[in-house]
Amino acid sequence: MSELTPEPGGTSPKGDGATRRTFLGALVAGAVGAAGWAAGTKDSKRSRELRLRPPGALPDGEFESACVSCFKCGTACPNDCIRFHGLESGLGKVFTPYIKARTRGCTLCGECANICPSGALVPFGDSREGWLEGVDMGKAYVNEGLCYSFAGRTCGACYRACPLAGQAIKIGLLETPHVDRDLCVGCGLCEQSCLHLPQAIRVIPRENLKGPGA
Repeated sequence: MSELTPEPGGTSPKGDGATRRTFLGALVAGAVGAAGWAAGTKDSKRSRELRLRPPGALPDGEFESACVSCFKCGTACPNDCIRFHGLESGLGKVFTPYIKARTRGCTLCGECANICPSGALVPFGDSREGWLEGVDMGKAYVNEGLCYSFAGRTCGACYRACPLAGQAIKIGLLETPHVDRDLCVGCGLCEQSCLHLPQAIRVIPRENLKGPGA
């Protein structure tokens, strides 16, 4: 049970989100059996993947406490990029939303934050100014050893995909990408668009960044 999809017509549950997730997680874990759950969580490849919180998310810890796992953000997302953590992520995150940029990045439309009933996702507007002020999903990093443009084969796909092109990503000779991490909001569209496999540009989730200048 790695990804969950929202049920049509679902309603926002009442009560504390973390308590509700713990209760639901316990029910599901009991249904599948303790042994099966342990096998699914042990050394899980999915648990090591980079997963971004939706735009406007509260800081790590506060977000999990505020989220009521209503799945409305996923239903509202027109880009269909929001998925939900399963049991392999632990009871603290189960049924909370995430975005995997390698599969599909966020277009920063803001519909998920606008519909969030609990304040776990804070509305941020639909302008560049609103994105810069209200969105901090992560930061993009370029692996120059993988990037086609740094190898002399001009590309520029990440630059053209960036909603803050010219600010968060600037280009040099042969369209080499240069990320200004003070302005990058971590939407993941650059990673999704990268033509190299594995991707030469990756977005590191906000929660995984450590230290000054990260």
